[in-house]
Amino acid sequence: MTMVARRIVLAGAALAVLATPALAKKPPRPSGFEPSLPEPAPPQAQPATGGIFSVSLGYAPLHGGTRAARVGDSLTILLVESTTAAKTAGSRSQKSGGAAIVPPPSGPLSFLKPDALNASSSSTFNGQGSATQTSSLNSVLSVTIAEVRPNGTALVKGEKKMLVSQGNEWVRFSGIVRLADIDEDNTLASTRVADARIEYAGKGAIMRSGRQGWLGQFFNRISPF
Repeated sequence: MTMVARRIVLAGAALAVLATPALAKKPPRPSGFEPSLPEPAPPQAQPATGGIFSVSLGYAPLHGGTRAARVGDSLTILLVESTTAAKTAGSRSQKSGGAAIVPPPSGPLSFLKPDALNASSSSTFNGQGSATQTSSLNSVLSVTIAEVRPNGTALVKGEKKMLVSQGNEWVRFSGIVRLADIDEDNTLASTRVADARIEYAGKGAIMRSGRQGWLGQFFNRISPF
């Protein structure tokens, strides 16, 4: 093998080694809203009883039905969030004062006029401010039970990812629900969820167009006005 061919082989091997880490994709970071699945039960041989009913194949009592109550069961959360906040502040102050000195009619100061030694001051301040914010979110999201607690509550979490033509969007939800509040359709309003955490965000061209550019953000930070 000539020296040129040997150099070409070594250069190709070096490029392959350098390109291998770049081609390998990093695993996605967990968001904390992944679905929870029940642990698989170990296979056990069921004794032959001769009956057609077996609890191991699934059993729903009449008083409970098929409501979600175990880890891994799914339920539907009705997102009906609406928040309106308004704040108004006002301040007003006024202050005035005056002083007057009458010069003597005779003596070294008799040449002063009576109005020459009059002084007065006044200050007025009037400030007003108001802020209003309104937000609403209406959607439907299915979540799974991640943990069941002895007091009759359960931790639920889940997410919905949507890939659209102009980017992707996702809705994430987690909170603590009371199992008794779940209706027969396995639905529950988000207003009855404690410690609810709702995240609605996305990435793409539409999201980027609604954000200010980095140069405009820089000038806004250093601008004194």
